[in-house]
Amino acid sequence: MLKNAIDFLYAEWNNKAVGFVSYGGVGGARAAEHLRLVAGELQMADVRQQVALSLITEFENFSVFKPGAYNVDAVHTMLNQVIAWSTALAPLRSPASAS
Repeated sequence: MLKNAIDFLYAEWNNKAVGFVSYGGVGGARAAEHLRLVAGELQMADVRQQVALSLITEFENFSVFKPGAYNVDAVHTMLNQVIAWSTALAPLRSPASAS
């Protein structure tokens, strides 16, 4: 379903930055890595920093989201990278570059 939505809006994703926050038994690392490949095909710039949340340590009873404070630095780094790349890619998204 996510891939379907991503494909449907292909052009809207072009020349934009993306950062990944994932969760799972191993922090959702495999899903995030797969999405990195998809992002590349969408002409997106994926940032290096990734936030991987574990079901064991970040979710009470595997259902209630309770993130640890130690994730804050990783989230800030990722968001700063997304902002920097978004700013750098902005000229590619301007109407003048579409022609």
